Amino acid sequence: MIGLLVVRDTGYYGVPVRQLLNAQADIEVLGTIPFDTDLVGRAATLSPRVIVIDTEYMVSQVLPVAAEVRAALPSCSVLMLCDPSKRGMLPPRRRARDLSFLLKDASETLLADSVRRLAAGERIVHPRLQTASLTTDRELSTRELEVLGLAAEGESVSDIAERLYLSGGTVRNYLSTVISKTGARNRLDAIRIVRKNGWLH
Repeated sequence: MIGLLVVRDTGYYGVPVRQLLNAQADIEVLGTIPFDTDLVGRAATLSPRVIVIDTEYMVSQVLPVAAEVRAALPSCSVLMLCDPSKRGMLPPRRRARDLSFLLKDASETLLADSVRRLAAGERIVHPRLQTASLTTDRELSTRELEVLGLAAEGESVSDIAERLYLSGGTVRNYLSTVISKTGARNRLDAIRIVRKNGWLH
């Protein structure tokens, strides 16, 4: 039996993952928890084999959480459901080993098959998402958005550098690049612009 945990935003009703998978004889949905909770702690108590994240957050914001889950639960796979029409919802161009990606409109059969493959140790990136990631010229990179997202949360340059294992100079370079790409006056203005465009919550 494959234990599965569903994670979604508070008050968000997206893909009915539980309904789609409850009928599968070999998959047990252990529960549904909000994305903004103590995900690692809650997951550790339930010990799922697969976590499906259905969120409106961007990939850059989910990646650090997925890495924390994988560090705490090495045998647990994390699958993010993505809408390629929305900004920040494409897999990063560099391999993100802690996260798999599937379309939000995936069929019940495809979703169930993907869960089984993840439980068997595979990593999944839906071809449509992979193609879109390679061919779309996104204005800001995943790493740039990740750095700016932490800055928006009030993290200092040194804090961001420590958290992302970067040098302070590299963090400052990312922030300067974001300011340049967005045409912002400064870091705060860049955060305002990026939030207005829906790239950050």
